[in-house]
Amino acid sequence: MSKSKSAAASPAVISGGNPLGKRIKDNWQLYLMLLVPVVLTIIYKYIPMYGIQIAFRDYKASKGFMGSEWVGLEWFLRFFSAPTFWRMMKNTILLSLYSLLWGFPIPIILALMMNQMRFHRFKRITQTVLYAPHFISTMVICGMIRIFLSPSGGLINLIAGTSIDFLTESSAFRTIYIASGIWQDAGWGIIVYMATLANVDTSLYEAAKVDGASLFQRIIHIDIPELAPIMVLNLIMSVGGLMNVGFEKVWLLQTDLNKAASDVIAVYVYQQGIERAKYSYSTAVGLFNTVINIILLIVVNKAAKRISEDTSFI
Repeated sequence: MSKSKSAAASPAVISGGNPLGKRIKDNWQLYLMLLVPVVLTIIYKYIPMYGIQIAFRDYKASKGFMGSEWVGLEWFLRFFSAPTFWRMMKNTILLSLYSLLWGFPIPIILALMMNQMRFHRFKRITQTVLYAPHFISTMVICGMIRIFLSPSGGLINLIAGTSIDFLTESSAFRTIYIASGIWQDAGWGIIVYMATLANVDTSLYEAAKVDGASLFQRIIHIDIPELAPIMVLNLIMSVGGLMNVGFEKVWLLQTDLNKAASDVIAVYVYQQGIERAKYSYSTAVGLFNTVINIILLIVVNKAAKRISEDTSFI
């Protein structure tokens, strides 16, 4: 008798105690509100995926999707055999990888430092100063960079006593790109870490002080373990977009003399698709870039699952 009751009760427990139809009827206002973002996501994210077939056709706007000739992998093979293919791959990977290696730990370090500040007014001022660059548009940032690095009257050249045009130096482009990115985004990146540290139980710090733990030991054994899950999440998201080098900044800082270091896939897609109207070719290049990102995202997520038992995203 007890077994039959438990068996009869289990479907109700699984379904939340009420059939789906009754739950929808009782909470139809909430489901109606949920319907809006779902419909928008389908319209703007999933329906446009129909256009991916352009990458496999010799697309002609006058003939439409179905009227254009199917060419299979021709555009991908043409991209792989392009003279600048390996240079673009190298520049895209190095810019993204260096940005990740230098930019990923800095928000963590800043958050740990700010968490130790005891003067709240100074802490708020510091946060505001660090957050501010994030709200400056990329175009304005690039304009500021050009002014600072100008060979005639630029701040850097005035300090160094030189007249070097850094933006024409291929060897300086990656440093300029990465340093400006850190300055613009590091302050904004500390927000989620600061929020995590704010929820740490203060009794842990008090107990550690009683046990004689130093400041460095408290950071190592209390703060960093608390930040570990969100650090893993941010790492996965960053690596998942490894091939997505910021097009706008590269495009605005690129010159004919620094192309050896600034020629990246995102700029190439723009040039081929918008400037030269090679829609099928540019779509194929963009699709290749996206596939690489998806593969990296899956690989890093699988690796992160082995490192942290608290991480489960796929």
